[in-house]
Amino acid sequence: MGQSWVKTETAGCDLGDERLNRRLGAILEALGERPGKSLPTAFQDWSNTKAAYRFFSNGNVSEHRILEGHFAASALRIQATSGPILILQDTTEFNFKRASPEKIGFTHVSTGQKLKDGRRKKHVVCGFQMHASLAITPDGLPLGLTAAKFWSRAAFKGTAALKRKINPTRVPIEQKESMRWLDNLRLSTELAGSPERCVHVGDRESDIYELYCLAEEHGTGFLVRSCVDRLAEDGGTTIAKVMAEVQASGTHEVRFRDAQGKEHCAVLSVRYAKMTVCPPIGKQRKYRHQELQIIHAEELNPPEDRAPLFWKLITNLPVGCHAEAVNKLEWYALRWKIETFFRTLKTGCRIEELRLATADRLANCIALCCVVTWRVTWLAMLSRKTPAADPAAVFTADERYLLDQATPERKQHAPRDLEFYVRAVARLGGYLDRASDAPPGTTVIWRGFSRLVDLVEGARLARPPTGTCG
Repeated sequence: MGQSWVKTETAGCDLGDERLNRRLGAILEALGERPGKSLPTAFQDWSNTKAAYRFFSNGNVSEHRILEGHFAASALRIQATSGPILILQDTTEFNFKRASPEKIGFTHVSTGQKLKDGRRKKHVVCGFQMHASLAITPDGLPLGLTAAKFWSRAAFKGTAALKRKINPTRVPIEQKESMRWLDNLRLSTELAGSPERCVHVGDRESDIYELYCLAEEHGTGFLVRSCVDRLAEDGGTTIAKVMAEVQASGTHEVRFRDAQGKEHCAVLSVRYAKMTVCPPIGKQRKYRHQELQIIHAEELNPPEDRAPLFWKLITNLPVGCHAEAVNKLEWYALRWKIETFFRTLKTGCRIEELRLATADRLANCIALCCVVTWRVTWLAMLSRKTPAADPAAVFTADERYLLDQATPERKQHAPRDLEFYVRAVARLGGYLDRASDAPPGTTVIWRGFSRLVDLVEGARLARPPTGTCG
């Protein structure tokens, strides 16, 4: 893939030492060429592998400083686009098995297979969480991460016990893990530079009243799925009671796949209304009431073999007609893109197979893998949205030549555009490329890149040395 993308994603990084900056670029390039491979396989020899280990353990290196360049590049891509920017927020957890789990952080004790004496084998699982914000366009093209936070649950030890003693709504937001949603909203809005263009999208875990107020303070938008039936209007009723009296504005059809990959089609009845939403009882003196739009989309005639779809969305964006309500439903459906990002990060880069010993070293490596994951996801979507784009912006001349040679004869007539070469890479990763197949996804693309770099290296070694004859 060349080094141009590596320079773009690391140009804004300053680790305080030019040697560290160069090593950062070299490590990112190696991981990008062989995503999913072990660190020794990615770096090819002991000296480079040892240099990478030293880099990850260096006290001047942190996940935030590693991602600074990528955040800056994401901001440039946001500024180069027009229209709304959807900023998807979500949390994922990384679990590891270690002989010394205290070096990473405890998560839980796992019960395994039954032993000969009838007891269950138990082992301590350690790990930490990452909360990320991914900026995408309304047609699904990922522009990059805008914020990321790594932490261990130990930092919030005692919060659950505190909630059992007092009303959870009275616990200050600063003492909760939920604070990460507010932090990422603020950081992402500042990075984008155009708060009025940003729409922060989150699942039910982001249904936080403080987030509504922070979005108003920064002049930015939000679209979250509700999990709380909040007080509404003058406080004498609730959102659910008000929405029960609202007539449906129309229907909306959605298509999705279940956990087994089976495709489904659901017809949703759509209702929307504008109302005053009240803060929680314990915080009514601190926060003012909000004028928000409520959208309910409930499935009509759901099948018996699965749970019916019922989306309850809250937003501060204008919703004045059925088309605008459907538009917000379509935006919320794109939240799945960050789930795909996390899946590619975990399975494609095989994060949970890393053998680094401490949480800091793991976080540094994961930060680099986040950039690689974005690159693969971006390329998969770019080939769908702009298939006729110039492939020279992504592939080197040697890579294009080798992909041409690896293309089956029945595919040779296709134009040599970006889609052609992305499909060629995907075929190296196991993509069948039949007429009825969906466009290639991230899994076959990152597998294909691992094979492509070996083809490039083999071709380089097969060339006669410069200055020799025959």
